[in-house]
Amino acid sequence: MSGFKKAFKLVRRAPHEKRVRLDPAHILETLPIAVVVLDEQDVISDVNYAAEEFFGASKTILQHSNLGELLPVDHPVFLMMERARGAGVSIAEHDLVLEGPRMARRGCTVLAAPVLEYPGYVMLTFQDESAAKALDQQMSARNAARSITGMAAILAHEVKNPLSGIRGAAQLLELNAAPQDKELAVLIRDEADRIRAMVERMETFGEKNLERQSVNIHRVLEHVRKLASSGFAAKVKFIETYDPSLPHVLGDRGQLIQVLLNLVKNAAEAISGGDKQDGEIHLTTGFQHGVRLSAATGRSRPNLPLFVAVRDNGPGIPEDIRRHLFEPFVSTKAAGSGLGLALVAKIIADHGGLIDVDTRPGRTEFRIHLPVYEDPEEGVN
Repeated sequence: MSGFKKAFKLVRRAPHEKRVRLDPAHILETLPIAVVVLDEQDVISDVNYAAEEFFGASKTILQHSNLGELLPVDHPVFLMMERARGAGVSIAEHDLVLEGPRMARRGCTVLAAPVLEYPGYVMLTFQDESAAKALDQQMSARNAARSITGMAAILAHEVKNPLSGIRGAAQLLELNAAPQDKELAVLIRDEADRIRAMVERMETFGEKNLERQSVNIHRVLEHVRKLASSGFAAKVKFIETYDPSLPHVLGDRGQLIQVLLNLVKNAAEAISGGDKQDGEIHLTTGFQHGVRLSAATGRSRPNLPLFVAVRDNGPGIPEDIRRHLFEPFVSTKAAGSGLGLALVAKIIADHGGLIDVDTRPGRTEFRIHLPVYEDPEEGVN
Protein backbone atom coordinates (compact mmCIF):
# COMPACT_ATOMS: atom_id res chain seq x y z
CA MET A 1 0.00 0.00 0.00
CA SER A 2 1.53 3.35 -1.06
CA GLY A 3 -0.75 5.68 0.83
CA PHE A 4 -4.23 7.02 1.24
CA LYS A 5 -4.82 7.12 -2.50
CA LYS A 6 -5.06 3.34 -2.70
CA ALA A 7 -7.35 3.12 0.29
CA PHE A 8 -9.83 5.85 -0.61
CA LYS A 9 -11.50 6.83 -3.88
CA LEU A 10 -13.68 9.92 -4.08
CA VAL A 11 -15.34 11.35 -7.17
CA ARG A 12 -17.60 14.38 -6.97
CA ARG A 13 -20.10 15.39 -9.63
CA ALA A 14 -20.04 19.14 -10.18
CA PRO A 15 -22.66 21.27 -11.92
CA HIS A 16 -23.09 20.90 -15.69
CA GLU A 17 -22.17 17.22 -15.50
CA LYS A 18 -18.48 17.99 -14.99
CA ARG A 19 -16.65 15.36 -13.00
CA VAL A 20 -14.12 16.80 -10.59
CA ARG A 21 -11.68 14.28 -9.25
CA LEU A 22 -10.50 15.21 -5.78
CA ASP A 23 -7.22 13.96 -4.41
CA PRO A 24 -8.04 11.86 -1.30
CA ALA A 25 -4.58 12.54 0.13
CA HIS A 26 -5.21 16.28 0.06
CA ILE A 27 -8.62 15.84 1.72
CA LEU A 28 -7.19 13.71 4.51
CA GLU A 29 -4.35 16.18 5.08
CA THR A 30 -6.91 18.88 5.87
CA LEU A 31 -8.79 16.78 8.45
CA PRO A 32 -8.29 17.98 12.05
CA ILE A 33 -8.52 14.32 13.17
CA ALA A 34 -5.34 12.27 13.34
CA VAL A 35 -5.50 9.37 10.87
CA VAL A 36 -3.04 6.46 10.86
CA VAL A 37 -3.09 3.44 8.51
CA LEU A 38 -1.27 0.27 9.62
CA ASP A 39 -0.50 -2.93 7.78
CA GLU A 40 -1.04 -6.48 9.03
CA GLN A 41 2.18 -6.29 11.09
CA ASP A 42 1.09 -3.08 12.88
CA VAL A 43 3.63 -1.11 10.86
CA ILE A 44 2.50 2.43 10.03
CA SER A 45 1.87 2.74 6.31
CA ASP A 46 0.63 6.30 6.13
CA VAL A 47 -0.40 9.24 8.33
CA ASN A 48 -1.93 12.66 7.77
CA TYR A 49 -0.69 16.02 9.06
CA ALA A 50 -2.94 15.92 12.14
CA ALA A 51 -1.34 12.60 13.11
CA GLU A 52 2.11 14.18 12.90
CA GLU A 53 0.92 16.85 15.31
CA PHE A 54 -0.80 14.30 17.56
CA PHE A 55 2.26 12.06 17.94
CA GLY A 56 4.79 14.88 17.85
CA ALA A 57 6.78 13.36 15.00
CA SER A 58 7.12 13.86 11.25
CA LYS A 59 5.63 11.56 8.62
CA THR A 60 9.15 10.44 7.70
CA ILE A 61 9.74 9.20 11.23
CA LEU A 62 6.28 7.68 11.70
CA GLN A 63 6.09 5.81 8.41
CA HIS A 64 7.53 2.30 8.58
CA SER A 65 7.57 2.48 12.40
CA ASN A 66 5.75 -0.13 14.43
CA LEU A 67 2.91 1.17 16.57
CA GLY A 68 4.52 -0.66 19.48
CA GLU A 69 7.29 1.95 19.34
CA LEU A 70 4.74 4.67 20.12
CA LEU A 71 2.42 2.90 22.58
CA PRO A 72 2.89 0.09 25.12
CA VAL A 73 2.22 -3.29 23.50
CA ASP A 74 -0.49 -4.05 26.07
CA HIS A 75 -2.44 -0.89 25.26
CA PRO A 76 -6.17 -1.36 24.48
CA VAL A 77 -5.59 0.05 20.98
CA PHE A 78 -3.90 -3.21 19.95
CA LEU A 79 -6.92 -5.23 21.09
CA MET A 80 -9.15 -2.86 19.13
CA MET A 81 -7.10 -3.45 15.98
CA GLU A 82 -7.23 -7.22 16.48
CA ARG A 83 -11.01 -7.13 16.79
CA ALA A 84 -11.36 -4.82 13.78
CA ARG A 85 -9.31 -7.22 11.66
CA GLY A 86 -11.08 -10.34 12.92
CA ALA A 87 -14.68 -9.13 12.83
CA GLY A 88 -14.33 -6.67 9.98
CA VAL A 89 -16.16 -3.92 11.95
CA SER A 90 -15.33 -0.50 13.33
CA ILE A 91 -14.64 -0.24 17.07
CA ALA A 92 -14.45 2.94 19.16
CA GLU A 93 -13.17 3.57 22.66
CA HIS A 94 -13.46 6.79 24.63
CA ASP A 95 -11.49 8.49 27.39
CA LEU A 96 -8.30 6.54 26.73
CA VAL A 97 -4.88 7.48 28.07
CA LEU A 98 -2.16 7.45 25.42
CA GLU A 99 1.33 7.56 26.90
CA GLY A 100 4.55 6.73 25.15
CA PRO A 101 8.10 8.01 24.58
CA ARG A 102 6.84 10.82 22.29
CA MET A 103 3.59 11.93 23.93
CA ALA A 104 1.29 11.89 26.93
CA ARG A 105 -2.40 12.49 26.23
CA ARG A 106 -5.51 11.85 28.30
CA GLY A 107 -9.19 11.74 27.42
CA CYS A 108 -8.70 10.49 23.87
CA THR A 109 -11.24 8.87 21.57
CA VAL A 110 -9.84 6.18 19.25
CA LEU A 111 -11.63 4.51 16.33
CA ALA A 112 -10.28 1.35 14.67
CA ALA A 113 -11.70 0.35 11.28
CA PRO A 114 -10.61 -2.33 8.81
CA VAL A 115 -9.50 -1.24 5.33
CA LEU A 116 -11.59 -3.84 3.52
CA GLU A 117 -9.80 -3.55 0.18
CA TYR A 118 -6.54 -4.47 1.88
CA PRO A 119 -6.86 -7.50 4.19
CA GLY A 120 -5.08 -6.99 7.49
CA TYR A 121 -4.82 -3.23 7.12
CA VAL A 122 -6.44 -1.07 9.82
CA MET A 123 -7.17 2.63 9.96
CA LEU A 124 -6.98 4.36 13.34
CA THR A 125 -8.32 7.83 14.11
CA PHE A 126 -7.32 9.73 17.24
CA GLN A 127 -9.13 12.67 18.84
CA ASP A 128 -7.88 14.44 21.94
CA GLU A 129 -11.03 15.59 23.73
CA SER A 130 -9.31 16.90 26.85
CA ALA A 131 -9.37 20.50 25.56
CA ALA A 132 -13.10 20.30 24.85
CA LYS A 133 -13.78 18.89 28.32
CA ALA A 134 -11.64 21.57 29.90
CA LEU A 135 -13.55 24.23 27.97
CA ASP A 136 -16.88 22.83 29.19
CA GLN A 137 -15.65 22.87 32.78
CA GLN A 138 -14.31 26.38 32.37
CA MET A 139 -17.61 27.66 30.95
CA SER A 140 -19.47 26.12 33.90
CA ALA A 141 -17.03 27.77 36.29
CA ARG A 142 -17.43 31.08 34.50
CA ASN A 143 -21.21 30.94 34.85
CA ALA A 144 -20.77 30.24 38.55
CA ALA A 145 -18.37 33.17 38.77
CA ARG A 146 -21.01 35.44 37.26
CA SER A 147 -23.40 34.35 39.99
CA ILE A 148 -20.78 35.37 42.53
CA THR A 149 -20.55 38.76 40.83
CA GLY A 150 -24.20 39.46 41.63
CA MET A 151 -23.83 38.10 45.15
CA ALA A 152 -20.76 40.25 45.75
CA ALA A 153 -22.62 43.38 44.67
CA ILE A 154 -25.36 42.63 47.22
CA LEU A 155 -22.89 41.80 49.96
CA ALA A 156 -20.84 44.91 49.30
CA HIS A 157 -23.92 47.04 49.82
CA GLU A 158 -25.64 45.12 52.62
CA VAL A 159 -22.70 43.74 54.58
CA LYS A 160 -19.64 45.97 54.34
CA ASN A 161 -21.26 49.02 55.93
CA PRO A 162 -22.64 47.12 58.96
CA LEU A 163 -19.27 45.37 59.29
CA SER A 164 -17.53 48.72 59.61
CA GLY A 165 -19.86 49.60 62.47
CA ILE A 166 -19.31 46.24 64.17
CA ARG A 167 -15.55 46.60 63.88
CA GLY A 168 -15.61 50.15 65.24
CA ALA A 169 -17.74 49.06 68.19
CA ALA A 170 -15.34 46.16 68.88
CA GLN A 171 -12.41 48.58 68.96
CA LEU A 172 -14.20 50.80 71.49
CA LEU A 173 -15.04 47.78 73.64
CA GLU A 174 -11.41 46.67 73.49
CA LEU A 175 -10.25 50.02 74.87
CA ASN A 176 -12.61 49.99 77.85
CA ALA A 177 -13.12 46.27 78.46
CA ALA A 178 -11.76 44.37 81.40
CA PRO A 179 -8.71 42.22 80.61
CA GLN A 180 -10.77 39.04 80.48
CA ASP A 181 -13.15 40.64 77.93
CA LYS A 182 -10.55 42.17 75.64
CA GLU A 183 -9.94 38.80 74.02
CA LEU A 184 -13.59 38.65 72.93
CA ALA A 185 -13.42 42.18 71.52
CA VAL A 186 -10.32 41.30 69.52
CA LEU A 187 -12.07 38.16 68.25
CA ILE A 188 -15.04 40.23 67.02
CA ARG A 189 -12.70 42.69 65.30
CA ASP A 190 -10.68 39.95 63.61
CA GLU A 191 -13.78 38.12 62.38
CA ALA A 192 -15.19 41.35 60.98
CA ASP A 193 -11.91 41.86 59.09
CA ARG A 194 -12.05 38.30 57.79
CA ILE A 195 -15.60 38.70 56.48
CA ARG A 196 -14.73 42.03 54.87
CA ALA A 197 -11.71 40.45 53.15
CA MET A 198 -13.95 37.66 51.84
CA VAL A 199 -16.42 40.16 50.41
CA GLU A 200 -13.58 42.12 48.78
CA ARG A 201 -12.23 38.93 47.20
CA MET A 202 -15.67 38.17 45.80
CA GLU A 203 -15.82 41.69 44.38
CA THR A 204 -12.84 40.85 42.18
CA PHE A 205 -15.22 38.68 40.14
CA GLY A 206 -16.97 41.81 38.93
CA GLU A 207 -16.89 42.58 35.23
CA LYS A 208 -13.84 44.71 34.44
CA ASN A 209 -12.55 45.97 31.14
CA LEU A 210 -9.34 44.23 30.16
CA GLU A 211 -6.51 46.48 29.06
CA ARG A 212 -5.40 44.20 26.24
CA GLN A 213 -2.02 44.88 24.76
CA SER A 214 1.11 43.12 23.57
CA VAL A 215 2.58 41.24 26.55
CA ASN A 216 5.92 39.43 26.72
CA ILE A 217 4.85 36.33 28.66
CA HIS A 218 8.45 35.48 29.55
CA ARG A 219 8.91 38.80 31.34
CA VAL A 220 5.67 38.15 33.21
CA LEU A 221 6.93 34.71 34.27
CA GLU A 222 10.28 36.12 35.35
CA HIS A 223 8.50 38.76 37.45
CA VAL A 224 6.32 36.09 39.07
CA ARG A 225 9.32 33.85 39.75
CA LYS A 226 11.22 36.67 41.47
CA LEU A 227 8.23 37.50 43.66
CA ALA A 228 7.79 33.83 44.59
CA SER A 229 11.50 33.16 45.19
CA SER A 230 11.81 36.10 47.54
CA GLY A 231 8.72 35.11 49.52
CA PHE A 232 6.47 32.07 49.80
CA ALA A 233 8.58 29.85 47.49
CA ALA A 234 12.02 30.71 48.85
CA LYS A 235 12.88 27.04 49.44
CA VAL A 236 11.51 25.73 46.15
CA LYS A 237 13.67 25.04 43.10
CA PHE A 238 12.41 26.66 39.89
CA ILE A 239 13.10 25.09 36.50
CA GLU A 240 12.35 27.25 33.46
CA THR A 241 11.89 25.84 29.96
CA TYR A 242 10.93 28.63 27.60
CA ASP A 243 10.52 28.76 23.85
CA PRO A 244 12.38 31.95 22.87
CA SER A 245 10.69 32.05 19.46
CA LEU A 246 7.22 32.68 20.90
CA PRO A 247 5.43 35.89 19.91
CA HIS A 248 3.83 38.16 22.46
CA VAL A 249 0.41 37.33 23.84
CA LEU A 250 -2.66 39.55 23.72
CA GLY A 251 -3.68 40.24 27.29
CA ASP A 252 -3.78 42.35 30.42
CA ARG A 253 -0.32 42.19 32.01
CA GLY A 254 -1.52 42.85 35.56
CA GLN A 255 -4.19 40.18 35.43
CA LEU A 256 -1.83 37.64 33.86
CA ILE A 257 0.60 38.27 36.73
CA GLN A 258 -2.26 37.67 39.16
CA VAL A 259 -3.15 34.37 37.44
CA LEU A 260 0.38 33.00 37.32
CA LEU A 261 1.22 34.16 40.84
CA ASN A 262 -1.86 32.32 42.09
CA LEU A 263 -0.86 29.11 40.28
CA VAL A 264 2.75 29.29 41.50
CA LYS A 265 1.57 29.96 45.06
CA ASN A 266 -0.75 26.93 44.90
CA ALA A 267 2.13 24.81 43.58
CA ALA A 268 4.45 25.96 46.38
CA GLU A 269 1.80 25.25 49.02
CA ALA A 270 1.16 21.81 47.55
CA ILE A 271 4.87 21.00 47.78
CA SER A 272 5.24 22.27 51.34
CA GLY A 273 2.02 20.51 52.36
CA GLY A 274 3.47 17.23 51.14
CA ASP A 275 6.65 17.75 53.18
CA LYS A 276 8.87 17.30 50.12
CA GLN A 277 12.53 18.16 50.58
CA ASP A 278 13.17 18.30 46.82
CA GLY A 279 10.23 20.48 45.78
CA GLU A 280 10.34 21.75 42.20
CA ILE A 281 8.18 24.08 40.15
CA HIS A 282 8.57 23.91 36.36
CA LEU A 283 7.62 26.95 34.30
CA THR A 284 7.23 26.13 30.61
CA THR A 285 6.11 27.97 27.47
CA GLY A 286 5.55 26.73 23.93
CA PHE A 287 3.03 26.05 21.19
CA GLN A 288 0.53 23.21 21.42
CA HIS A 289 -0.47 22.26 17.93
CA GLY A 290 -3.94 21.19 16.98
CA VAL A 291 -5.98 23.30 19.43
CA ARG A 292 -8.35 25.82 17.85
CA LEU A 293 -10.79 27.94 19.84
CA SER A 294 -12.71 31.11 19.13
CA ALA A 295 -11.36 34.23 20.77
CA ALA A 296 -13.53 36.49 22.89
CA THR A 297 -13.66 38.98 20.03
CA GLY A 298 -15.39 36.42 17.83
CA ARG A 299 -12.45 36.06 15.45
CA SER A 300 -10.77 32.73 14.90
CA ARG A 301 -7.47 32.30 16.68
CA PRO A 302 -4.43 30.70 15.05
CA ASN A 303 -4.16 26.94 15.04
CA LEU A 304 -0.98 27.13 17.14
CA PRO A 305 -2.02 28.78 20.41
CA LEU A 306 0.62 29.73 22.89
CA PHE A 307 0.62 27.89 26.20
CA VAL A 308 2.11 28.54 29.62
CA ALA A 309 2.44 25.62 32.04
CA VAL A 310 3.05 25.58 35.79
CA ARG A 311 3.99 22.10 37.06
CA ASP A 312 4.91 20.91 40.53
CA ASN A 313 6.00 17.58 42.00
CA GLY A 314 3.60 17.74 44.93
CA PRO A 315 1.12 15.05 46.00
CA GLY A 316 -1.45 15.80 43.29
CA ILE A 317 -5.10 16.86 43.54
CA PRO A 318 -7.65 14.49 45.12
CA GLU A 319 -9.84 12.68 42.61
CA ASP A 320 -13.12 13.80 44.19
CA ILE A 321 -12.58 17.51 43.49
CA ARG A 322 -10.79 17.46 40.12
CA ARG A 323 -14.00 17.94 38.14
CA HIS A 324 -14.98 20.91 40.29
CA LEU A 325 -11.55 22.47 40.68
CA PHE A 326 -12.38 25.78 38.95
CA GLU A 327 -15.75 26.22 40.63
CA PRO A 328 -16.11 28.80 43.41
CA PHE A 329 -15.71 27.67 47.03
CA VAL A 330 -13.90 24.44 46.06
CA SER A 331 -10.53 24.12 47.78
CA THR A 332 -8.06 21.47 48.89
CA LYS A 333 -6.86 23.74 51.72
CA ALA A 334 -8.41 23.54 55.17
CA ALA A 335 -8.50 27.32 55.49
CA GLY A 336 -8.92 28.09 51.79
CA SER A 337 -11.83 30.16 50.46
CA GLY A 338 -11.97 28.30 47.14
CA LEU A 339 -12.03 31.53 45.13
CA GLY A 340 -8.45 31.56 43.80
CA LEU A 341 -8.77 29.06 40.95
CA ALA A 342 -12.30 30.22 40.15
CA LEU A 343 -10.89 33.71 39.64
CA VAL A 344 -8.03 32.30 37.55
CA ALA A 345 -10.53 30.52 35.29
CA LYS A 346 -12.61 33.69 34.92
CA ILE A 347 -9.61 35.85 33.99
CA ILE A 348 -8.39 33.34 31.42
CA ALA A 349 -11.90 33.03 29.95
CA ASP A 350 -12.11 36.83 29.76
CA HIS A 351 -8.91 36.71 27.71
CA GLY A 352 -10.53 34.24 25.31
CA GLY A 353 -8.17 31.55 26.57
CA LEU A 354 -8.39 28.14 28.14
CA ILE A 355 -6.97 26.53 31.27
CA ASP A 356 -6.82 22.83 32.04
CA VAL A 357 -5.11 20.63 34.60
CA ASP A 358 -3.39 17.27 34.46
CA THR A 359 -2.76 15.77 37.89
CA ARG A 360 -1.68 12.51 39.43
CA PRO A 361 0.37 11.58 42.51
CA GLY A 362 3.74 13.34 42.28
CA ARG A 363 2.78 15.66 39.44
CA THR A 364 0.27 18.46 38.82
CA GLU A 365 0.36 20.70 35.78
CA PHE A 366 -1.85 23.69 35.03
CA ARG A 367 -1.69 24.66 31.36
CA ILE A 368 -2.99 27.99 30.08
CA HIS A 369 -3.67 28.63 26.39
CA LEU A 370 -3.59 32.30 25.40
CA PRO A 371 -4.31 34.23 22.19
CA VAL A 372 -1.29 35.48 20.29
CA TYR A 373 -0.88 39.21 19.74
CA GLU A 374 -1.34 40.19 16.12
CA ASP A 375 0.29 43.44 15.07
CA PRO A 376 -2.43 45.54 13.40
CA GLU A 377 0.21 47.04 11.13
CA GLU A 378 1.44 43.67 9.97
CA GLY A 379 0.66 43.05 6.35
CA VAL A 380 -0.14 46.73 5.67
CA ASN A 381 1.67 48.01 2.59
